[in-house]
Amino acid sequence: MKLNMRLKRPRFKYPVLTTLKTYTIITIGLFINALAWNAFLIPSEIVGGGITGVSALIFYASNNGIPIGVTFLIINAFLLLISIKSLGLRFGIKTIYAIIVLAFFFTLLSQYFTEPIVSERFMSAIIGGILSGVSIGIVFTQGGSTGGTDIIAMIINKYRNISPGRVILLLDVVIITSSYLVFQSIETIVYGYVAMAVTSYSIDMLLMGHRQSVQLFIFSRKHEEIAQRIANDIGRGVTLLKSKGWYSKEESCLLMVVVRRHETSDVYKTIKEIDPEAFISVSNVMGVYGKGFDPIKH
Repeated sequence: MKLNMRLKRPRFKYPVLTTLKTYTIITIGLFINALAWNAFLIPSEIVGGGITGVSALIFYASNNGIPIGVTFLIINAFLLLISIKSLGLRFGIKTIYAIIVLAFFFTLLSQYFTEPIVSERFMSAIIGGILSGVSIGIVFTQGGSTGGTDIIAMIINKYRNISPGRVILLLDVVIITSSYLVFQSIETIVYGYVAMAVTSYSIDMLLMGHRQSVQLFIFSRKHEEIAQRIANDIGRGVTLLKSKGWYSKEESCLLMVVVRRHETSDVYKTIKEIDPEAFISVSNVMGVYGKGFDPIKH
């Protein structure tokens, strides 16, 4: 058995473009988040979780006098110190950017959405929850945060193998339950729980899709060339296993490769260029821990 440990990822030639791409994706996610709240949740008087939920409570309690964007910005200014200390300056910079931009989007979109797009509150909770969860997941995939309880979730996820969606779900229960003090309505709490559950589920689904890995067994007479290309061009390790065909009785080798799901298209393309007749077996794996993948957590 021969193990190729070339796990070094290829470096980007244009780091400025890479950074620009990262912040562009984060900005898109933030806009979707602000849209979810301003177009669906807030007009329907549905209190979701997070610091945005707290800001919404203050907004309702003040008879729409204190803008959500202002409250969101002030509260997160304090939580920002925690994120910088625990998660590093780079994460803090992205979070600062996210908080400022999201507060801006909240203020901007609040001028255009005074009535809910969907008249039925349940549908507003579902659609708003989906958009909110997807937006947070998009920001997470770029190493950022929308602030608030997201910061706490990322800190816990850094040291414990607990999904961010589950942490946010538990933290937000208190915030949503507190909406009873403002509306005196159990129905409002229920709609808030619906939005919270949908948000949490959407976050986990998006992050699992982004981090999901697959294991490939590649049977080819040109296994050495394929292994070299995968190691050099894709930057993944390749394990060479001795094999023997039962029917042909011929001894050969097969390749075992573990990659992220979004990298499989690159592997397929490489194999097809070298050996179109190669046989490939692909299977999903529950988790991959180690260099190049997720760190081992306890």
